[in-house]
Amino acid sequence: MDACAYNPATMSLNDRRPGALVTGSSRGIGAAIARRLAALGYGVCVNFVASDAAARDQVRAIEATGGRAIAVQGDVASFADVERMVGMTAEAFGGIRIVVNNAGLSEHATVEGMTVEAWNRAVAVNLSSAFYAVKAALPYLRSEPWGRVINICSLRAMTGSDHGAHYAAAKAGLIGLTKSLALELAPAITVNAVSPGYTRTDMTRASLARHGEEILSRIPARRAAEPEEIAALVGFLASDDAAYITGETINANGGIYMS
Repeated sequence: MDACAYNPATMSLNDRRPGALVTGSSRGIGAAIARRLAALGYGVCVNFVASDAAARDQVRAIEATGGRAIAVQGDVASFADVERMVGMTAEAFGGIRIVVNNAGLSEHATVEGMTVEAWNRAVAVNLSSAFYAVKAALPYLRSEPWGRVINICSLRAMTGSDHGAHYAAAKAGLIGLTKSLALELAPAITVNAVSPGYTRTDMTRASLARHGEEILSRIPARRAAEPEEIAALVGFLASDDAAYITGETINANGGIYMS
């Protein structure tokens, strides 16, 4: 069904689609993805760690347009927390068809100055969390006619970083996990990654404020992305139309890096 014609406010309860878990979705790209999937008829779990007010604002915004959402606090670096949020999503919406691993943690640090704890935390949030979410959600995904796993990667996975090796390495690992899961879960469940470039979010605000002119000069599109543009790509990968795409990492970076 055409996404533009799909109005959850006019759907009966039996017509509405099952659950979509979007980690780290109280703001930025994750919030835009949550709104997009809700507009496609999915019941959305808006996951947050500390931003309770922001998460509840997202739920209210989704509900105001006729969508369905719940806000669930949970640290994606904890398998117990992820298991709990998966269970709550499935219970609230009668199952799970979509998992979007969006939660991320980016901190500037050189290897020389980086603590072991900072390294482990970055790997847990940016990589292990995706494994946790898929492992916990897999029984629900397999009970659906088809399912989608979409991992939000990063430009840094492609280019590396001289001020965040932990983040770049974890995101690069996410690409390997994407390909491995695509092989293992085919054909009913597709697994893809989206790799955004500079996007106007809280995570990039400081960099764009300090170095925006220099950064934008290197982007052929001459601008940063809006979160809604990344969400539109995720919405496509979550749709019936993307059933033949799996194991791919799709760059959405305005041309700053071309694979």
